[in-house]
Amino acid sequence: MIIFGVDPGTARVGWAVIEKEKQHIRARAYGCITTRVEAPGTRLATIYTSIRALLRKHKPECFVIEELFFAVNAKTVIPVAEARGVILLAATQEHIPIASYTPLAVKQTISGDGRADKKQMQRMVQLLLKLNQIPKPDDTADALAIAMTHAYTKRFI
Repeated sequence: MIIFGVDPGTARVGWAVIEKEKQHIRARAYGCITTRVEAPGTRLATIYTSIRALLRKHKPECFVIEELFFAVNAKTVIPVAEARGVILLAATQEHIPIASYTPLAVKQTISGDGRADKKQMQRMVQLLLKLNQIPKPDDTADALAIAMTHAYTKRFI
């Protein structure tokens, strides 16, 4: 099973491709889409075309994205929701089944603690995937964690 995970944002969008075979999970590819500060429509277009190109390249069997949660800065919720919308549109147009998980569910699944901080999560991603170093930036590590959450919690036939 090839799983494509996304941590949505406007300036940075973390993405990851993992493969689950029986009980083994490995990272196939991961990275971060970075947009320049420009008109919102241009940023959204960059995100959309980049995600669509990655989906065509990696041909995942499912697509997983983090649900939005904003307890601190409500001003950023609308731009991130717009980015999430074009990301979901790209997956839908590629006919890939979509799942989503809350940040709490991701933290609980990967670290066992729903209140784990960024550093704990990054270290757990590194350990579980047996990576030589922690994936950077943190959006990339988050995308890996989101994809891993689906791999660990979803039953595959």
